[in-house]
Amino acid sequence: MKRFRRHGQDLQRDKLRHELFQFNKTVEHGFTHQPSALGYNSTLGLMAIGTRSGALKLYGTPGVEFMGLHEENNSVIQIHFLPEQGQLITLLDDNSLHLWSLKQHEGLTILEEEEKEFKLKGQPGAPPSVTSVTAALPHSSGEVLYLGTESGTIFVLELPACQVVEDKTVSPEEVLQRVPEEYKNRRSLGLVEALKEHPRNPNQILIGYNRGLIVLYDLQGCQATHCFMGSQHLENLYCQKDGRQIISCHSDGSYCQWPVSSDNRQPEPLENKVPYGPFPCKAITKIQWLITKHGTPFVVFQGGMPRASYGDRHSITVIHGSKQVAFDFTSRLIDFIVICDGGPESEYDDPRALIVLAEEELVGIDLKTDGWPMIQAPYLASLHCSAITCSHHVSSIPLKLWERIISAGNKQNTQYSKMRWPISGGKNVAPDPPQRDLLLTGHEDGTVRFWDASGVCLRSLYKVSTSGVFHTDADHNDNMNQVGEEEWPPLRKIGCFDPYSDDPRLGIQKIHLCKYSGFLAVGGTAGQVLVMELNDEAADLMVDGMIVDLLQDQPGFRWKGHERLNRKDESVIFPPGFQPFVVVQCEPPAVITSLVLHSEWKLVAFGTSHGFGIFDYQQKQQILLRCTLNPTDQLALEGPLSRVKSIKKSLRQSFRRIRRSRVSGRKPPTSSSASKVDDANARFDQDALHEMELAPVQRKIEARSADDSFTGFVRTLYFADTYLKDGSHYGPSLWAGTNGGCIYAYSLRIPSVERRMEETVFAEPAKEIQLMHRAPVVGIFILDGRGIPLPEPLEVAHDLSKSPEMHGSHHLLVVSEEQFKIFTLPKVSTKVKLKLTALDGSRVRKVSISNFSSRTEEYSESDLVVLTNLGDIHIVSLPLLRPQQRFSCIRKEDVSGIASCAFTRYGQGFYLISPSEFERFSLSAKWVVEPQCVAEVPEGNRNSRPRQIKGMNRTALKSRASERSGWMSREVVDGERKTGKMMEHALLNDEVILQEIQCTLEGSRQERYSKKKIAGHRLTNGAE
Repeated sequence: MKRFRRHGQDLQRDKLRHELFQFNKTVEHGFTHQPSALGYNSTLGLMAIGTRSGALKLYGTPGVEFMGLHEENNSVIQIHFLPEQGQLITLLDDNSLHLWSLKQHEGLTILEEEEKEFKLKGQPGAPPSVTSVTAALPHSSGEVLYLGTESGTIFVLELPACQVVEDKTVSPEEVLQRVPEEYKNRRSLGLVEALKEHPRNPNQILIGYNRGLIVLYDLQGCQATHCFMGSQHLENLYCQKDGRQIISCHSDGSYCQWPVSSDNRQPEPLENKVPYGPFPCKAITKIQWLITKHGTPFVVFQGGMPRASYGDRHSITVIHGSKQVAFDFTSRLIDFIVICDGGPESEYDDPRALIVLAEEELVGIDLKTDGWPMIQAPYLASLHCSAITCSHHVSSIPLKLWERIISAGNKQNTQYSKMRWPISGGKNVAPDPPQRDLLLTGHEDGTVRFWDASGVCLRSLYKVSTSGVFHTDADHNDNMNQVGEEEWPPLRKIGCFDPYSDDPRLGIQKIHLCKYSGFLAVGGTAGQVLVMELNDEAADLMVDGMIVDLLQDQPGFRWKGHERLNRKDESVIFPPGFQPFVVVQCEPPAVITSLVLHSEWKLVAFGTSHGFGIFDYQQKQQILLRCTLNPTDQLALEGPLSRVKSIKKSLRQSFRRIRRSRVSGRKPPTSSSASKVDDANARFDQDALHEMELAPVQRKIEARSADDSFTGFVRTLYFADTYLKDGSHYGPSLWAGTNGGCIYAYSLRIPSVERRMEETVFAEPAKEIQLMHRAPVVGIFILDGRGIPLPEPLEVAHDLSKSPEMHGSHHLLVVSEEQFKIFTLPKVSTKVKLKLTALDGSRVRKVSISNFSSRTEEYSESDLVVLTNLGDIHIVSLPLLRPQQRFSCIRKEDVSGIASCAFTRYGQGFYLISPSEFERFSLSAKWVVEPQCVAEVPEGNRNSRPRQIKGMNRTALKSRASERSGWMSREVVDGERKTGKMMEHALLNDEVILQEIQCTLEGSRQERYSKKKIAGHRLTNGAE
């Protein structure tokens, strides 16, 4: 048929494809994975964060974000802004220095690395310590950079040429000339621990050596003018703004105040204090002494806790007069900065806010308000404050619902300061988002968090917790800011990162929000389904509950997994927001694997690995239960928390299946067609044990055994108003697809609105379809008479969608792991099909229908968006099932990223690149959400042409950055495989993990089996 296609139509469609589809990785949402360094420039108002994987990110006012990536996959250990230059220097753990510049290009600001990288080079034969950089200081002139090394030598680097000025090198011998003999003979200087410029005299710098010596060095006279001889190992230095005092902090948990005057060149400390003594304390690693107009200074330092009792705490202490608080963080501290109101010429610092970068979160503290409350950050949100278990995106939120959610969230966030975010550099010039979008994340602790995903900044709006409904051992008190009056040290818990869940059964696995009615349904790890309604006021409610037996008392089955959660029998006070009013508890209490809510019919459908059911949440009664469990499926009887046992059994079953096929291969062939197929399978399987580590590259559709594990696993549920019984009457229906390739269709009888509370909803089986190749059913959709997907419930009633075409015949679209098929309704006969696996050996993992609009014309269409196990995204036209585009999005080794992917309704998507970060991508040429911002940069950096790194565009750069994320099991960087960390928390249901392992083990068998074409479907209603 291809030769009869008109050439003009092909060209027109190709042009339209370019107007509709375009792939871009646009922005990263969430907290930066594995941060390693922090920098700040008060003039630009920008904060810089470096990571262990070599990424560099700059943040200013909300919406202002810049990203760069070092060529080397090395950790960033220091970041220093060059004064008045719009540039910054990064130091990596391979001892290389890199210069970055903010440049103007086409009206926007970009972050670009300069051509050169620099490494100090010592004399031939010199040890590496001679040139190993430990401290860096950009001079206020912007012309030179001072580099302290492990050997105690200080090199001077000329900028921007990055050339060492040999005659200005400061050697340890030169410094020792001014040190008293008794101190000189007692110890060596050690490495350079700190370099600071004198705030009032740019010709002097402070040099702090590891062994305790501090000198004030005159750059013009090339000599040390003052010596401050400490007795403890030095950790860091700080010079007061007036230059009259130096503050040093030490390894024994003490700090010292040293006077600076022309009268005494070798002063004794004014004060030597151990804040949390007298018992041995940990080191104070950083300290700042900030002057205020009122005279009482702010003292801020990191560490110093008593070693025996609080040595494992991650704390930053703030002291102001008689007030002292030790802020206690739940993750390791990277660094902190203090934002001050006093400018460079002011005599005072006047601190306004404390910004702390921890390993798992960014925390702002208001130092102007009594009580020093937290400041809510507009970006770098800790998505993983409790481990993410699922996500759900909802587009085009109605304004009324949006305002109600924000109002409920504001009532929750009363503990936050009213202060605006203090980092306010740059300007966001991106247009306002065209619509309001929500991203909902489910977490291991039983919470669902609502995020504003409309623009570049992923902003926290609201949180609802389900733990209050059940009896658990968890502590539900979210107030972390209580301090005991008599407690010492005065610790105060701060931050929201809390990765520990006392009861993993609370974990949220599925979410469904109806944006028109305000109903929310969530499904959990222990088979619990909660239906909630949005309420603007707090309420004291008795939550109703019902236990449903999906096994329906079938003999011979015994659940070996975890117990169900026990619902509270007494009433519970719920705050304003989404409040649960009914709980459906599945038995056995297996993970909820699919969930759908129809708010117009007041029904919720749920599925597990044992079956599915329908619940009427208006009348609060069970409508339907259907067991899908295969009698031979013993793995479905084990809970998701028995991971190791399930994996072992999965591996054992794979070996047994291969062994059985070997044995059957020795049997003589029979005349029956079934025996011939078995014999062919056996011949293909003879060498499977030698090749099972090879994943399939290309294969055709494989007929799977009905005895495979988890065939009853319910993968998808779908409510539709369509033609099911005959072609003249349409009505409500429920469709369910299983892991064994079986599709169940039930006809529903919904009473009228007037009699909805009096009459019962009825469900009766209408059709049952068994795909012959038994591939798991990933998605089910109904297309109307025009080939357009049916609208969402209540969407037509709110005049937000056209009424579906109900006069022509409807079509059933079934997406399995290996192919797409469109059936006519109600006869259920095949009309169109597309075999994905016959093309490239892919398996479908995620599927959605998205609307794509042309960026130049008034045209839009709905297409099928598919993510495969190879990380590719396919766009397929509807209803003809013609491939339109294919984009490489996620690495195929990143199983967790693929499993976490969520598509939006308008051609965008999210997937986790680390436990704390979503990568946002766009498939639409029209709707792209990405940073568009400008920053004040010097004239020399304006209108410059950006240098492309090895020809990479923005999407390629972000792909490289996501490849370096260390949470996946494997990494591929520039074509080379490297081992990486296993992720700390599984985002997949255990059943899905088992399927991945089984698919890998069966890869060789499937590849050889593709030589024989056995594909099709079987319909129980007699259709072909």
